[in-house]
Amino acid sequence: MSNVPPIESVVATLVAEHPLFDAHVDALQRQLDLGHDLGVAGPGQFDLERGRRAGLGAVVLVCWCDPGYIRPERGGAFARTVALLEQAHVLARRHPARVLLAGNGADVERAHAGGRVAAIPGIEGGHSIEDSLDKLDWFFERGVRVMTLVWNNHLAWIRSCQDGAGPGIPEGLSEFGRGVVARMNELGMLVDLSHAGERSFYDTLDCSAHPVMASHSGCKALHDHPRNLNDAQLRALAARDGVVGIVFHPGFLDAAAREEEARVRASDAYKALGGGDDTLTFTRQSELMQRTASPLPLARLLDHVCHAAAVAGVAHVGIGSDYDGILRGPQGLEHAGCYDRLVDGLLGRGFGHDEVRAILGGNMRRAFAAATGAGTRAGAGAELIPLVAS
Repeated sequence: MSNVPPIESVVATLVAEHPLFDAHVDALQRQLDLGHDLGVAGPGQFDLERGRRAGLGAVVLVCWCDPGYIRPERGGAFARTVALLEQAHVLARRHPARVLLAGNGADVERAHAGGRVAAIPGIEGGHSIEDSLDKLDWFFERGVRVMTLVWNNHLAWIRSCQDGAGPGIPEGLSEFGRGVVARMNELGMLVDLSHAGERSFYDTLDCSAHPVMASHSGCKALHDHPRNLNDAQLRALAARDGVVGIVFHPGFLDAAAREEEARVRASDAYKALGGGDDTLTFTRQSELMQRTASPLPLARLLDHVCHAAAVAGVAHVGIGSDYDGILRGPQGLEHAGCYDRLVDGLLGRGFGHDEVRAILGGNMRRAFAAATGAGTRAGAGAELIPLVAS
């Protein structure tokens, strides 16, 4: 008989000693709009209870403000983002034994040592700062440590990866956009380039003093989707000691999966779910998509991990699920309770134990620590002060 330990033992050891770091989760909307408690097992794709059981040690909880909130009659992007950020603080106050708001790399390690999940508040989309560095500072003082510079909507200071930019949109970063990156560097915030246009991507690498990440992207060589990175971008990211988080979205990972999702979205059953609260509608659409669309095998996600590792190097690959921001996950990664299945999958692709630890957590921890430093101006756990947006 072989003395090699069973795979279940290997998985348990790896996730216990070196917990996973998910660089992008969108679940705060569910807590704000639907009253879901993210600290306990429940509906949706993500909660801390299922994640903890599957080895989660750190997660970036992003405040994604639907661009529709930019309209004054809906209160503005800043106010909506403040409301979402407050939910991260609510979560930490409600479950102090389970979660710690982390402001830097030392906090992430402290959370792990105390058996807690490090929750890192983030922002997805620079429209949330409403062209104001003062508002960027305000978010930092109240715990935000990651910002995705742009979502799919172009801004006056940065172009996204999507088509349709008007004549007033820069090719990449404007001077103000470079100022945003510089200020994030000064404060200790990790710059996120998922959703950024190619010129915006390179402009940011050119001006950032610290490593950056692309928190939830795939490999364009495997699926030519605008949200994915080409090989030159992967190499450039690695050259600056950055990390790409491979997204779980089947439509970003595979052309046939994208077509399958389009088929479901065109169905009468899917269309009938529209109307009412946007977050509730999305949750119901997600349940329908996961239940009825032909599944994408987990192997396809592993293909993207392997490709990114071959091009950029193992030290520059992580995970960014985009849970609760995607309509479904790959087969076997339907929700946060499935994180640990990645261990078996990566070992099966020939990665060693140290490489698996790096991909699932170590690389993102390194990038986060490098960007946030050890001495930020305000701890992430500072009290969230109520503010009425002007």
